[in-house]
Amino acid sequence: MNIAYIKIEKKHNGKIQYLTEVLPQIPTNTILYKKLTGLGATYGELKANRNSIILEPNVPVIKGKCKDPKHINDNLFGVYENVTVEKIVKYLQASKEKHIKLLSTPESFSKIKSAFEELDMDIYSTCYLLFDECHKIVKDVDYREDITLPFDDFFMFDNKGLVSATPLDFTDPRFFKQRFQIMEVQPMFDYAQPINIYHTNNVLQELKERLGKATNNPIFLFINSTETIYSIMQKLDILEQSTVFCASNSITSLKDKKFANAYSDWDADKMKRFNFLTSRFFNALDIELDFCPEVFIVTDITMATQSMVDPFTDTIQIIGRFRNGIASANHITNTDYNFSVRSKAQVQYMIGVFEQVYGMMKTYYDNATIDEARDAYKAILDILPFNSMLNRNGEKNWFKIDNYITEAIVQGYYNSFDMLTKTYRQCKSFKVSCESQTYPLGDLERLKRENKSISIKAKRKEIVEQLEMLKGDETSMAMEHKRELIRTDAFIVEAYDELGKAKIEELKYSQSKIREAMILKRYDEKRNGTEFIEMVKNRFKAGRSYELSDISKTRDELYKLMNMPSVKKKPKDFLEDFFKCKDSWKNRQRALFLEYEKV
Repeated sequence: MNIAYIKIEKKHNGKIQYLTEVLPQIPTNTILYKKLTGLGATYGELKANRNSIILEPNVPVIKGKCKDPKHINDNLFGVYENVTVEKIVKYLQASKEKHIKLLSTPESFSKIKSAFEELDMDIYSTCYLLFDECHKIVKDVDYREDITLPFDDFFMFDNKGLVSATPLDFTDPRFFKQRFQIMEVQPMFDYAQPINIYHTNNVLQELKERLGKATNNPIFLFINSTETIYSIMQKLDILEQSTVFCASNSITSLKDKKFANAYSDWDADKMKRFNFLTSRFFNALDIELDFCPEVFIVTDITMATQSMVDPFTDTIQIIGRFRNGIASANHITNTDYNFSVRSKAQVQYMIGVFEQVYGMMKTYYDNATIDEARDAYKAILDILPFNSMLNRNGEKNWFKIDNYITEAIVQGYYNSFDMLTKTYRQCKSFKVSCESQTYPLGDLERLKRENKSISIKAKRKEIVEQLEMLKGDETSMAMEHKRELIRTDAFIVEAYDELGKAKIEELKYSQSKIREAMILKRYDEKRNGTEFIEMVKNRFKAGRSYELSDISKTRDELYKLMNMPSVKKKPKDFLEDFFKCKDSWKNRQRALFLEYEKV
């Protein structure tokens, strides 16, 4: 694609030029790369002297624009779930003397198209179609396939464009066939935002310490996982001081946990001390406050891989939500050296192999002569990686391919602290300050989670390692940590206390073998105790013979009286710890003659 450049200056009063001051209207077939959030690209289109349809990634953005006093006279109409075709028709009929200004989610665009058809209006020549925050097409398509539904129509519009401060590469060949251009904004001033990167092996503990140093103003925490959010609120004991802004289905999940302060739309009146926002609020939303808040981005890849953020898109967008600035930007994260680091070319090569394998199997499927063979090939096709890059009709979805590439590259950023900080420094939007804090006891929360990717044996190994580190430490923090370990896995803690690390490792963490060893150890401890020896010597006397059946019965009675583990030792093995024994007979039954006491 060709690239055109637009320069943005700072004015004498220190404010940045609005985009409309240098670009009154976005040209057709243009991808506008703003670099800076809040330049007024959407504002400009809503004010533009033409009919417009603007596709926004999420409903809160649409509601926010429609309620904005700056647009009270701009004839805005929001289209999203539950807004019917009939309502859109009435809006269009009432807009004869006004410019059409429709804001819609991608999923609801079809209703706008139907309304135009009902009024026999040519939507493709009537309106400029602008896809705002266009990076979301790529970012969200893996779990939100319908976000790409408008694109067959998009390329049919006479006038169309896309805009984002953080666009991603598009591989869809239609962009090239229609000769789209990239229009890149060049700020003629230093626009880099200071950001602190805190790398740790214990996200919860690091966040607790950082929040403890924060100001008294409301704090904003961006975490793309309501499960992680709830865990943090619970463990930091801040449930009553927190509000969560998230999607509707997540609100239901939080209400099931008896947490009521969750909302699907941003509302400053709902703010509390701690304000958590999921990815629904990472983009396009204007948060206007009369103070500059501290902003925390939290990534915990061991609990939720979806909490990874892309420095080149997500972090820039998050910081850009605050139109009046922020006090500080902070990213707390852990990393995983198991994540593969691959270049874009390497990922594209992999996708090529995926497609080749899928094509071969599809040929077998198409030419199968019996139903059983077709069913078998279909089952294989359904699980091949390339299948996830297709539309429901089986056609290649270029945005899903772009998503796969982007996600693979972003995951590589979290391979190590060095890799992540290198990535942040490559992004011209930031002035990076970084710090790594390793906690000797690691991330206890991770051990308690239901994570099928880690075995019970692996979890128990880690608990034993932490117990080794706690050995001899009698501080209150260490004791509390041990209590948490007991709550996590009481059995392995008890086993460690009784057997020690070496014995547990010798038994290869086998639960049945460890349990047997614990029973035998308790038996041996009791057996060697003075009380038990006296009880045995009270029941058995040297110089006498005892039938084997009587010995077994008395043995079990003593175990019960002494609250000892029941170890079914043979009569001779049992008594030989206390007496010199010799085989004999009594009442024509096998017996033991006790020659003398050993203890």
